[in-house]
Amino acid sequence: MPAWSAVAPGTDLSTHARVLSRVHDAVLAGGRPPVRPRRVVERSWSRVLGLGMDPDRPRARDPLPVEAVEARRRGSGLSPVVDELRQVLVGVADASSALVVVTDADGVVLWREGSSGTRRQADRLGFAEGATWTEAAVGTNAIGTALAEAAPVQLFSAEHFEAAQHPWYCSAAPVHSPVTGDLLGVVDVSGPALTLHPAIGALVETSVRLAESGLWRRHEQHLERLRRSAEPVLGTVRGPLLVVDDDGWVAVRSGIAAGPRVAVPRAGRPVAVAGLGLCTPERLGEGWLVRPYEPRATVAAELDLAAAPVLRVSAGEGSPHGGSWSAALTRRQAQVLALVARAGRQGTDAAALGRGLFGDDGHVVAARAEVSRLRRVVGDLVATAPYRLADGVTLTVRTGPGGG
Repeated sequence: MPAWSAVAPGTDLSTHARVLSRVHDAVLAGGRPPVRPRRVVERSWSRVLGLGMDPDRPRARDPLPVEAVEARRRGSGLSPVVDELRQVLVGVADASSALVVVTDADGVVLWREGSSGTRRQADRLGFAEGATWTEAAVGTNAIGTALAEAAPVQLFSAEHFEAAQHPWYCSAAPVHSPVTGDLLGVVDVSGPALTLHPAIGALVETSVRLAESGLWRRHEQHLERLRRSAEPVLGTVRGPLLVVDDDGWVAVRSGIAAGPRVAVPRAGRPVAVAGLGLCTPERLGEGWLVRPYEPRATVAAELDLAAAPVLRVSAGEGSPHGGSWSAALTRRQAQVLALVARAGRQGTDAAALGRGLFGDDGHVVAARAEVSRLRRVVGDLVATAPYRLADGVTLTVRTGPGGG
């Protein structure tokens, strides 16, 4: 059984439910419980109490309209594997009076299946398609708590915050894109508390692995299509190159032993590739052609601080194709970029950057975060380890009329 299971095998469920009810009442009344709640439950109750929620007065459930649910389904990264999840879970749910639920990353219920009797009970809780089941909406529950904890969660009976949910168990686990790492949603199996089986948690884990492997399989099929579509163009291109998809996954390597993924390409933004140096991605059908600048290539950047900060970039001689672009920066991003440029070719580290930004040594993590935010705008113009301008990049800072 998974480490996150709420009940150990062999536990008398009725007795355990009564103990948890006393724990729930004591903790929420500010008293001393007969046993301490599990830490995941304790953390969740603390968050929910901080929101001012009342366990005996559920907040109103306001499900989204059918059209909005359909739109979310179409846009969900889980839609390609929902049928596979059904094949694994729905038969078990029907046999055990359970409910199978799939939500999006916002905790909105997009798909729900199970026996008609269990669905009717869930309807009375507002546990229906279009409803939001985050902690802020309905208190401690496996879906919302799994989202808050970024981990699988199983809750039994009175571990739920709302008293109306005590007759239930729920087992939920997040699903992430194996391609981007983004949270796509949550898979949940819920049912009458006294029907909880030790295998339910393992079943949920299996369904998540199935969903993620199915998404990866589709990703590999997408890369194969990209390879085929690029073949006519690649016959006309010389020199080392890569063909990558919109997430930076490599479909074709030529003249370079690149890894499986490079930085996410963006139109007009240079990207640094190990073994190729500074490159400019060029749109190629559904993917990108990534080729290096020639050694003599330069990228001239100007940071204009005369008003709201603006970065203007021009790819000079030696680039595989010309082009210029500009991007608005925040004051903080402009400050980071100026400090990085001032460090010269030897670069700087997060500690020194933190001192330059905040005036002391206590902001190393914040400095790293600021660089990450800057790189989301300027791409690999700023290199890392150490932080510096990428090879071939020059930066001029203009502070006002006539300034430099």
